[in-house]
Amino acid sequence: MSGDTRTHPRRRPVQQRSQERYGRILDACAGLLDEVGATALTTKEVAARAHVPIGTLYQFFAGKEDLLAALATRNLDQYLQRLDDRLADAAPVGPARFTDLAVEEFVAMKRAVPGFGKLDFGLAGPAVPSDVRNDQHLLDAGVDNNTAVALRLQALGGELFTTNDPATLTLALRVALEAADAVLKLAFRGDPDGDPALIAECKRLVRSYLVEQLA
Repeated sequence: MSGDTRTHPRRRPVQQRSQERYGRILDACAGLLDEVGATALTTKEVAARAHVPIGTLYQFFAGKEDLLAALATRNLDQYLQRLDDRLADAAPVGPARFTDLAVEEFVAMKRAVPGFGKLDFGLAGPAVPSDVRNDQHLLDAGVDNNTAVALRLQALGGELFTTNDPATLTLALRVALEAADAVLKLAFRGDPDGDPALIAECKRLVRSYLVEQLA
């Protein structure tokens, strides 16, 4: 099962100036996602918002799908780092506490991180833009987005998720992610901060399911 990132920039930024441009492009993409959504988003508008020539954007990204994939990858990296910080502050933690913190950090990013409501680790809306062909494989060409996230969470959990059957655990984490995704979409559908009751139910659902699987 693959764990490699699906899409890489055409040219990885090395110099500080290039890194700053790369970051500005992703920031511009995130901001525009909140304003116009994924379907209406264009690389031309992203370049203009980032104050870079369109040719500079295409030095880094082959097109819109690569751009969204890079933002989804950055979101996942940021999420895992923030979750790791939470785990360190709360140590020691068991599987139940791990799942609570994982949901809490996802909710925190939904509330605060630009573009995260439209694109977290994949497209969050039901509509898929016609110029995005592999929306379920933005993170990894070999597995769907939630499996890619499950693998990263499994690695982050370390000894918490030690098992003689890692494939079954990965499947359980994927099912938990699918369930959490559905409930949290419902929680944020009518409330920009998320319905607290539905968020609590999401935590209870994921916690009870994963603890049972690990047992």
